[in-house]
Amino acid sequence: MSMWQGELERIDAFRWRIPKGYKAGMRVDGVIYADEEMVKDIRSDRAPEQVANVAFLPGIVKHSLAMPDIHWGYGFPIGGVAATDIDSGGVVSPGGVGFDINCGVRLIKTNLKEGDVRPKLKDLVYALYNDIPAGVGSKGDIRISGAEERKLLVDGARWVVDHGYGRQEDLEYTEDHGAIKGADPDAVSARAYERGKNQSGTLGSGNHFIEVQAIDEIYEKETADIFGLEAGQVTIMIHSGSRGLGYQICDEYSKDMIQCLSKYGINVPDRQLASAPVNSPEGKAYLGAMKCAANYAWANRQCLMHLTRSAFEKVFNMGPKDLGMDLVYDVAHNIAKVERHTVDGKEKTLCVHRKGATRAFPPGHPELPARYRKTGQPVIIPGDMGRNSYLLTGTEGAKETFYSTCHGAGRLMSRSAAISACRGRSISRELETKGIMVMSSSRDTLAEEAPEAYKDVNEVVGVVDGAGISKRVCRMRPLGVIKG
Repeated sequence: MSMWQGELERIDAFRWRIPKGYKAGMRVDGVIYADEEMVKDIRSDRAPEQVANVAFLPGIVKHSLAMPDIHWGYGFPIGGVAATDIDSGGVVSPGGVGFDINCGVRLIKTNLKEGDVRPKLKDLVYALYNDIPAGVGSKGDIRISGAEERKLLVDGARWVVDHGYGRQEDLEYTEDHGAIKGADPDAVSARAYERGKNQSGTLGSGNHFIEVQAIDEIYEKETADIFGLEAGQVTIMIHSGSRGLGYQICDEYSKDMIQCLSKYGINVPDRQLASAPVNSPEGKAYLGAMKCAANYAWANRQCLMHLTRSAFEKVFNMGPKDLGMDLVYDVAHNIAKVERHTVDGKEKTLCVHRKGATRAFPPGHPELPARYRKTGQPVIIPGDMGRNSYLLTGTEGAKETFYSTCHGAGRLMSRSAAISACRGRSISRELETKGIMVMSSSRDTLAEEAPEAYKDVNEVVGVVDGAGISKRVCRMRPLGVIKG
């Protein structure tokens, strides 16, 4: 792929502008968050062209944004954020959410220290791998009827908790309490229902994982204390999404909305940016279906946490109270939300697309749990399986990004390039020499997910912290990982 040669103006150490004069039809500037070193990789990926393309969307306000984990995606770049003014014809685009709707991550703390886990790490990773179905097309033990599945799509994680797979307090610490309002099961096709059937409690393929970690650095002690976290403590991250159901919904609506481009006079340079006004019948139907997939994903991560807790109880022969496996928070990475934001001094109702980006509400925001009003929203940033992951918090500085920040490290290599680069190597043995035990459903998955296939998450987090759009609280390093 040739290097992107477009105009990129340096704003400051962490911000770069694509002026709206770069392409006729751009309604706003593009802004990319990155340091100078990252810009070389970002240009080679050509994703800035997608940032410019997103700036064509009707109703877009302020800027077409990209976080430092930006890389090439479907229509929108991964790491892209765009908000459209609903009352001024603003549109919603399935490509601005992505195929894995509400792919997201949750962080669980424990009362265990690294020294407690090391002697049983092998047993623990085997137990997680054996007890949690993973990979393409995997099916879980949690079977529900078609009628109950419709209820799950509306009630999300609450349906799971009410059926014995979690605690009521889990919902308090899940974005939107694990169920976004307005889900419409009638907007979901029979094929999507079929693809999602029996996949609750299963880990997706690709970059989805469950990771056992130890905290190795505290940056904000007062905030870490409120979260109940300290150095040496063992935590668990669960990263998964809406499985086949979400993929099918995106596939169907992104194709159907191509006809909306001519119907509503929408001019975009890429059909993958097919979209419809939020208040149109097509826009409302997509959002109703997207919310079903989002709720399905929250339900799935709740199931996965239940299975993870059970595996820990079995391996350590301890009860849930002694293990202290409480949910710190759960955040969505791929979603479109209707939110109120101030634009040019006026409060507006916006459709905020976050595709490979995390909502990051500041201290005092009314949607945060009371316990986190002082700290701001926990922002969970997974890295690759050989380096680090982070917990950050939202800041008032993120007002410029509609309270959004990065979602992970971001890919440097395509999956096929990573497999080629790792041919003849054993990624699991390489990680074992670093004290990290990994199990996966296939060798190719490990190659696709090799640490070198990703940007260094330490640098990515350094940019969002330096830019002031979120703040580091603590850093974790992996001990054991299972991959889908």
